[in-house]
Formats: sequence, C-alpha cells, structure tokens
Amino acid sequence: MAEGRFIAYYRVSTAKQGASGLGLEAQRKAITDYLDGGKWKLLFEYAEVESGKHADRPALAAALQDCKLRKATLVIAKLDRLSRDAHFLLGLEKAGVDFVAVDMPNANRLTVRLMAVIAQEEREMISARTKAALAAAKARGVKLGGKRPNQRAVDPALGRAALSQASDDFAKCVGPVIAELHQAGMSFRQIVVELTNRGIGTMRGGAWTANTVRNMLLRSGM
Repeated sequence: MAEGRFIAYYRVSTAKQGASGLGLEAQRKAITDYLDGGKWKLLFEYAEVESGKHADRPALAAALQDCKLRKATLVIAKLDRLSRDAHFLLGLEKAGVDFVAVDMPNANRLTVRLMAVIAQEEREMISARTKAALAAAKARGVKLGGKRPNQRAVDPALGRAALSQASDDFAKCVGPVIAELHQAGMSFRQIVVELTNRGIGTMRGGAWTANTVRNMLLRSGM
C-alpha cells in the first residue's frame, strides 16, 4: 500500500505516442493503480516525448528537482522499458531522490546502477557493430546516406515548445523557493550558495549563477 508524496514521470518515445496519449495514458493508469488504496498524494506529473537515444531530458531533470524541493518520491510506470537507457538510469541513481517503479517495486539504487552499467555496455557494443557493418557496406561499394523515401521531417518547433513548457514547469517549482529567499534579504549570489547547499541544481542539473537565479525568478512571475 503506497503512502507519502509522489511526483510522476512519464516518457513516450515518439511524437505520435505523445499526441495520441496512448502510451501516456497507459503509464498514468499503471501509476494510479499502484497508488490506489494507500495514503498518498500525487503532487505533480511530468511528461516527455523523447527518444531513448537522446540524453537531454528537461522534464526528467525538472521532476527530480521537484522531488528534492517537495521531499517527494519519484514514481515511474515501467523501469524495464527504460532499462537500456543509460543516461536515464545514471541520472536517477545520482539524483539522490527516492523512487519507485511500478513494474519493479523492489528496485533500489544498486539495481539501477547495475542496469546503467549494462545499458552502457550494450550501447557501446551496438555502436561498434553498426560502425563495422557500415564500413563493410562501404567497402562493397554501397552508397551510404541520403533521405529514405518515406522519411518524414520533424518539426523543430515541437521540440522548442516542449522545452519551453518544461522550463515553465520547473520555474513554477523552484521560483517560490527563490522568491522566499530573495524576500528574506538574500542577494542572487547568496541564493546561488543556498540552492547549492540544498542540493538543488538548474533544470538541466547544472550549477546556478546569479543571472540564472534572477532569470528563473522572472520566469516564475514571483
């Protein structure tokens, strides 16, 4: 029986899944079913349309930071679906937040660390095999590259919109904390030190500067 405060993170691999809501709704239902019946509160939900090949996960970074701010547990629907994603697993293991995966409720940070090592090894092996196959094809005179006949262009505006939304969501989480510290008389440089001491990084997990603190305060509208 689940108890406590939770923040959900959903990820779908394609824009089609994100637009249809099929993958997203399945993950949401799995989490709701898992939490049902306990003394719990789902504080916020973060969703991301992203390929497992890409390391940039602004929504995940925001979700992890929000867990730190609110002292909540990150809940995800399927850890096994992300078990080949070394970047996700390492980020989860290094974040220092509690988490639970519905499909692997007994998984812990050691489990995730081992899965990350295996995922990275698999990725390197796949990369090596791909390079070898391409080199062999090129040696046979096969022409490489070019656009596939049915390949569709991806609208970069969709990625910019998703990043902007993730930034707004993160600002809503960390903005009130920055505003409270600023109203208490702290300068932006002092707030940088305080956020660092609390283990709170930027949306991408990096270090704060006085300018990024000020910009975050402005973006949050506090």
